[in-house]
Amino acid sequence: MKQLFSLATSLLVLGLHAQNLKDFAVPNGYQKIAEAKGDLDKDGKDETVIIFNTDKKTHLDDRDDFLRSFFILKDIDGQLKIWKENNSVLFSSGMGFYPEDNAPPEISIKNNSLSITQIFNTNSRHTQTYKHTFRFQNADFYLIGSSDRFEDTCDFNYLNEINFSTGKVIVDEEHASCDEDVKVIPKDIHKELIHPFKTLIKMNNFRIGENKFKIPGLKREIYY
Repeated sequence: MKQLFSLATSLLVLGLHAQNLKDFAVPNGYQKIAEAKGDLDKDGKDETVIIFNTDKKTHLDDRDDFLRSFFILKDIDGQLKIWKENNSVLFSSGMGFYPEDNAPPEISIKNNSLSITQIFNTNSRHTQTYKHTFRFQNADFYLIGSSDRFEDTCDFNYLNEINFSTGKVIVDEEHASCDEDVKVIPKDIHKELIHPFKTLIKMNNFRIGENKFKIPGLKREIYY
């Protein structure tokens, strides 16, 4: 009974909040690069998430390196309204070693959660993949999952995965060698642990790489 009351109260608050949302129109100079739809607040209606290259450059030179932004939109009586706007989660369009070859960020909505995947090369051999998952709860969007994969064409493949809701952390390191003559190769590592995350990070307070914690027994830290 309490759960039903809590859900009804949440839906009422959302309904009142929706009445004050601003109409959405694509800002001048913005270019849409990704879009997805799905239910993020468990009201049975799909929200729309759109990622844009903005018209704002990160540098004052001629390089095409544009800041990116995404909007979470609600459909209110056929009109898209701005529920959430974020400028901190996404890297700029010029990120990486071969930015012209970068695929746009991938958006997926599953189990009422929003995931954003970003992939780029850090040099001619290394690929970095980030996936971050956010869920709407307690009247805001919070980071609930992080996956960070850093891989070489043939030397190594590192993976860090974090479930912030359960505290489960997976560290996986696979080693090999591009040089067949190399006889000493570091040992592979696979470690699973529970780390107590006291508070979840709000989406608009999150920036990739600005948070960290120490991994017991490995003498190193995970950045997320």
